[in-house]
Amino acid sequence: MSHVRRVATGDTVGPMSGDDAARRSYLQGVKLRALVRDHLGVTSVPDPVEFAPGAALLVDGAAWLLLADQPAVRLGAAMLWALRQGAASVHVIAEEATGLLARRVTQFELSADVWHAEGRDLLPAVPEPITPSMPAPAHHEVFRARIIEGGAEPLVEHGVLSGEVRGLEVCRVVDDPYLDSTRLEVGVGAHDREAFQMLHGDVPTVESLARVVEAVAEHRRVGAPRHPLNRLAAERFVRWRIVDDPSLVGMSSVTSVPPPVPRVNLKDPVPCVALGDGPEGRRVIVCSAGVDLDLVPFAADAALAYGGDELLLVLPARDQVRATEELAAALHHPAAFATL
Repeated sequence: MSHVRRVATGDTVGPMSGDDAARRSYLQGVKLRALVRDHLGVTSVPDPVEFAPGAALLVDGAAWLLLADQPAVRLGAAMLWALRQGAASVHVIAEEATGLLARRVTQFELSADVWHAEGRDLLPAVPEPITPSMPAPAHHEVFRARIIEGGAEPLVEHGVLSGEVRGLEVCRVVDDPYLDSTRLEVGVGAHDREAFQMLHGDVPTVESLARVVEAVAEHRRVGAPRHPLNRLAAERFVRWRIVDDPSLVGMSSVTSVPPPVPRVNLKDPVPCVALGDGPEGRRVIVCSAGVDLDLVPFAADAALAYGGDELLLVLPARDQVRATEELAAALHHPAAFATL
């Protein structure tokens, strides 16, 4: 009989379905029990509960959580579970991204440890330092003027020079190792840039970019009907709005800055970062859209990267939920909220 059961956290969670999912959940519970039992040197531990993807259990008031998939973005969910169980401490187990998790977990009041699972052993994870964002290479910077001429806003994050329209990337400077050349590619995402190059390779880049900028701007505005071009990077549209009008969040100026870790792609929503100056001084601002339990750990990491205790979370009003507020209140320096 499976020892895995479902425990409500107060948020809506879709039911597991299918034999494969159920078996996987069961095996993750078995794995967590074995890891905790061996680590503590006891003969038995309580039954695990479902914490998809992964498992969780309580031992003598301590929460133990196994993060199975994409652990780098699961810390918020793990901390929320521990807080809602009234745990005195939390132990997070993962097989990857443990250095990142170990750094972020230090920003919470709740006593927490991160463990790297290696076979049947749990090794204490060492917090990895934040890697500063690198400037774009000099041979990329020569394309900055072309980006501006095409109507896009140039932006450098972790060594990548791109052009955005109200938060949506529409071009990027790339090196072609096969042709040993560098060019400005137009398009939204890698596949779109490749297709655009194939279809419009004979059109001057600035002219091509200007056409895309005009088309994208029509959809990236407040009140625009839903469209793929305004569903992508919605959090960066939030940031663009407060950069364009800092008074929306009570600031005199807001400047976009790189995130603490590079974005992997344009498809997955990832919070974005800015620095704001106002009557109360400088604040680290993190923008989001949609309900994202990892917003708070990400934001705390951004505050750590930019050396600020004053943290402001900016998001659409509908996306400020109780779970995010609980996590924000659990930081050493609780974050404030502003909604648009």
